[in-house]
Amino acid sequence: MPESQNIEYKSSWRDEYLKWICGFANAQGGKLYIGIDDNGKVCGVANIKKLLEDIPNKIQTCLGLVVKINKREKDDLDYIEIVVDPSSFPVSYHGEFHYRSGATKQQLIGIALSEFIMKKMGARWEDAVVENVGIDDLDAESFKIFRREALKSNRMSPEDLDISNEELLEKLHLMSNGKLKRSAVMLFYRDPSVIQNGSYVKIGRFSNAVDLQYQDTIEDSLIKIADKVIDLIYLKYLKAKITYEHDRRVETYPYARIAIREAVYNAIIHNCYMFGTPIQIRVENEAIVISNQCVLPEGWTAETLMNPHHSKPYNPNIANVFYRAGYIENWGRGVEKICDACRELGADLPRYEILGNGVRIFFKALKSALIDENSVDVGVNVQENVQENVQECSRTEMILNAIRENNAISLRVLAHKIGVTSKTVQRDLDRLKREKIIRRVGPDKGGYWEISKK
Repeated sequence: MPESQNIEYKSSWRDEYLKWICGFANAQGGKLYIGIDDNGKVCGVANIKKLLEDIPNKIQTCLGLVVKINKREKDDLDYIEIVVDPSSFPVSYHGEFHYRSGATKQQLIGIALSEFIMKKMGARWEDAVVENVGIDDLDAESFKIFRREALKSNRMSPEDLDISNEELLEKLHLMSNGKLKRSAVMLFYRDPSVIQNGSYVKIGRFSNAVDLQYQDTIEDSLIKIADKVIDLIYLKYLKAKITYEHDRRVETYPYARIAIREAVYNAIIHNCYMFGTPIQIRVENEAIVISNQCVLPEGWTAETLMNPHHSKPYNPNIANVFYRAGYIENWGRGVEKICDACRELGADLPRYEILGNGVRIFFKALKSALIDENSVDVGVNVQENVQENVQECSRTEMILNAIRENNAISLRVLAHKIGVTSKTVQRDLDRLKREKIIRRVGPDKGGYWEISKK
């Protein structure tokens, strides 16, 4: 039988092998054989009687464990079997925490150690309370967005939402003993970096593998990031190919919006924020790559992610809020939805890659929806003008929706909500007034917007 995650062979005993026992106890348990070489051949041990007395004492003294130690025999050669059960608490060897992964032993340090200890103790990073942020410090707009989306998704009733912010946080399990959990601050505070640097989303447009053309950094509550990040990607970073069926204009983007939306939201709710690394969305000429840091469940691989699997969110509190808002499914169907959306568009299925604690999902563009941006003929200029009109139409709908929600919304807030400059919003408002779609009632300060009934 070859060495594996649960089996290790040693030809003779050394006290340093207590580290291997420590690693087995901190992982899934296993068996350490003394008197068998690396090839699995029994070579026997000398002084087996003394070892059968000394080894249990050393394990109990150094590791605090009681394990089963058995004398075995093969071909007239004695060897020892040490059976280690998985421990329900963290086990250390002289202050070092070792862990069995695959057929190797690793010493846990840094974030990996913090994550391991919290998991063993039944605690999660998002559950820790925050001392320097109170309920009154949270962002009112973030609560407004959540209530709107939760009501729209029918996953919370009007009665559930018609309560104070404090009661809502309690209902969502985002408070502990009257104090905010980290998850509450991440979701509803304008600057989550107060509790963890790198808590934001970064988008970049690359013309090739290395040339960055432009980028955006979205630093806000997770609720507000979720509310605007997909619109920003499709308005600013992607172009739709325009075709016509009879007199109807058809816009086709190179990526299925539902798939990108699901992948981005998955990155937000499964991200291990302890690493301090932002979620990154890389938009290339023919691909989008979405990456985040994550600690996957034991034994999960890229293949696991692409196949049906149970829902095991890394941040259950954040995942629950996103579910209530209708942003995600609750039954591990995220990847299934992504693949279905890609098939419906006619695009290739995405590909996952896991490198250390980094998880990346690669989307290939639908070739037939790509626009030749290197062409310099008149047709391209026409296409660019059409694309600008498409973006303008999309912004118009966003502006009207924002006014429907709050007809007294300010220019600055409106620009921030849509993800463009105040100058761009002012130009759009002037156009909508000229077209008599909206009108201003009252002064700039203290007045409100009115949408035409036409």
